[in-house]
Amino acid sequence: MRYFIRLSYNGKDYNGWQRQPKAPSVQEEIERALSLLLRAEISIVGAGRTDTGVHARDYYAHFDHEASLPENLVNKLNSFLPKTIAIRAIFPVKEDAHARFDARSRTYQYFISTEKDPFGYEQHYYIHYPLDLDLMNKACEILLKHTDFQCFSKVNTDVRTYICHLTEAYWRQQGALLIFRITADRFLRNMVRAIVGTLLEVGSGKITLEGFEQVLLSKNRSQAGYSVPGHALFLEEVLYSD
Repeated sequence: MRYFIRLSYNGKDYNGWQRQPKAPSVQEEIERALSLLLRAEISIVGAGRTDTGVHARDYYAHFDHEASLPENLVNKLNSFLPKTIAIRAIFPVKEDAHARFDARSRTYQYFISTEKDPFGYEQHYYIHYPLDLDLMNKACEILLKHTDFQCFSKVNTDVRTYICHLTEAYWRQQGALLIFRITADRFLRNMVRAIVGTLLEVGSGKITLEGFEQVLLSKNRSQAGYSVPGHALFLEEVLYSD
């Protein structure tokens, strides 16, 4: 049987979702706990990578297991896992369902605090200088007209294409917080953080709207802005077909 896991995690203690040598990952923690509880070597496949320190409110992964699952597996798994990882549900799916390749869209949000916050600093990026939110949203309109995002991709990555189809990208203000929301069918490594960093340079007047368009056309990572820290980035939603 193939099963989907629905989960959330706080990424502060991990070098991202994906298992890697000599670095803690969310995938490794869940595989270790599942293998122990099911008394079998369990490998899981996630909906996609997340960078070091990035969080996920709604994430999916799948695994295969021949025997039936024990009762209360979700509760047992949560008792074995660290407090930074929470299993929401485990449910059977068709045998060819795939957590990564069947995902139709992914939504991220980035949180910027315009005021120093002693309680939110671990999950917000503090900006002390003024930003033009209207200008940043005009840049988002330009962003939505493009599909090639090589300029925002980590260099020397192993992707076959830099094409992504965005369906939304915008900023909104909620009190002292500026929240950037972006949805696409897929994202390149480091893409959201590089987009946010470049939009901040637009908002601070370092890059004009014309300059922002030229960054996209350049397909050159060195032309784009800096990558903002990962601790304020959340994978909010992964959507699948019925």
